[in-house]
Amino acid sequence: MMAEAARQEWLGWLADERRAAPLTVETYARDIAGFLGFLTRHLGTEPSLGDLAGLTAADFRAWMAEEAAEGRRNATRARKLSATRSFLRYVEREKGVANATIGLVSTPRARKPLPRALTATDARLITTDIAEVSDSDAIQARDTALFTLLYGCGLRISEALGLNRGEAPLPGSDTPLRVVGKGGKTRIVPVLPIARQMMARWIALHWQPEPPAPLFLGARGKRMDPAIAQLALRNFRRLNGLPEHATPHALRHSFATHLLAQGADLRAIQELLGHASLSTTQRYTAVDTAQLMDVWRRAHPKGGHSDKTP
Repeated sequence: MMAEAARQEWLGWLADERRAAPLTVETYARDIAGFLGFLTRHLGTEPSLGDLAGLTAADFRAWMAEEAAEGRRNATRARKLSATRSFLRYVEREKGVANATIGLVSTPRARKPLPRALTATDARLITTDIAEVSDSDAIQARDTALFTLLYGCGLRISEALGLNRGEAPLPGSDTPLRVVGKGGKTRIVPVLPIARQMMARWIALHWQPEPPAPLFLGARGKRMDPAIAQLALRNFRRLNGLPEHATPHALRHSFATHLLAQGADLRAIQELLGHASLSTTQRYTAVDTAQLMDVWRRAHPKGGHSDKTP
């Protein structure tokens, strides 16, 4: 029996027995047709069920490699591999033809989305004007100090809110900030003078003078909840027409991306961010390249055209 005939039977079984949605059946049909098309080229003949049984892990990997070479993303290749596994299980159950080697093929991991940075203008706007979302002088000073620290030092929101009053970086000192990051790992981060100035304004209005008190307080005097910072920035971005990805964490991404754009060394950025692996920091090079290409497409006379004439 030819593999294509088995594919047709499997699709009918999906639609009639499994009651799969029409779109699911259509997608699976296309995925397995593509797989069998690869086998025809790979083997030099239209594959039979016997050919399916004889496939090795190397054959499946060759198919995945071709898909990657054609620009298929990891998530797409993972879906196609899953569909093929389902098809082969059906062939084994209904036709008695088994192939266990597909189990040796690793499923491609979906790539994490690239961090989305703000423009330098938008990031600065947040640090200078975030106070407008509150009528309280103390809350205005607190939020300005917090968001200036996030953008100026590249801190995670949890790291900033975990600081105590006695750790506040104030003017008159060049002492860097000691930050406890993921896994309890401590790193040293320099603090910009403007961040120290904003911190001094907040400390002057801080309503708990004891050094062990939380640096950033909520309205009830307890350690500030991250949701409060997120709400403040959400209100601010809507008032000022900023993009939806303008979040506290985006300020950390912006810190790294803008440093990279100014020529900072990746190793230095890795240390400042507290990344355990340089590969995590290297994702920012992709962000910078993507932004560069976006500028090129919008600004270059040929950027929006598909023709390749000079």
